[in-house]
Amino acid sequence: MKLLFSEQNADYENYQFPYAVWAMPEAGETPADVFDAGFLPSSRYLDRFYLCRQVRVRLAKFSPSSENRRILRKGKGIGVELVPREKFDYTPERRTFFKTYADIKFGKDVMSCERLDALFAAPIISHLLVFTDPETGREIGVATLYLEGRALAFYYYAFYDLNYYARNLGMFMMTSAVALFAERGVRQLYLGTCYSQTALYKTQFAGAEFFNGFRWSGDLDELKFIIRRDKKDLPQHLLETEEYRAKFYQADLGKITEASAFRVKVK
Repeated sequence: MKLLFSEQNADYENYQFPYAVWAMPEAGETPADVFDAGFLPSSRYLDRFYLCRQVRVRLAKFSPSSENRRILRKGKGIGVELVPREKFDYTPERRTFFKTYADIKFGKDVMSCERLDALFAAPIISHLLVFTDPETGREIGVATLYLEGRALAFYYYAFYDLNYYARNLGMFMMTSAVALFAERGVRQLYLGTCYSQTALYKTQFAGAEFFNGFRWSGDLDELKFIIRRDKKDLPQHLLETEEYRAKFYQADLGKITEASAFRVKVK
């Protein structure tokens, strides 16, 4: 993959010069290769990705916890079906359902009807998980997915009936996806970014790990440290922070360097 570094606002006083890091897949590479390097799609066509603090579940390590089982019990009986995109009928009724959910959760017209239409026509959605209430036969939730064989599943947008809050429907959908893909032998399930305490629910699965900028880490105390640090006025970037290096890498920058998967090949 090719990397591009796009400048963001600089803090010259503290010598912090941030860059957004983009990855562009090259011939012979698949999205799974780019996901594995720590990037998520920034284009629905899977032709541009961005480096970020994201969470995935290494599914070979997944075993349901008591909390996972509690969530699955609350949704007991709800039907779950994995549907290829080409067999999913994107009807006006579904479009309205998705738009209503998006307006409530993200803000009015943050996701426009045009954006929804483009999303459901793009390669970033290869499959959908469809959830149905068995008592009414009514569709109550849809999770959009990108699947690549057994290499990965990417749990993208989820839309669901907010009236099912008492059954924790949103969490039930995600937990069902983790259990389903673990059972099917998929290696990784990617769950999106984690930049706040409220996003830590994505880490409640055995096998959860996050990308810290140079490697995948299964140390969730490290993730919580970084999230708490984000709330402070920061005169240093993360790897300059002595407390971070001492707490998680024995104060040894060499250990961090050795752990990094990134290399520049000099021609």
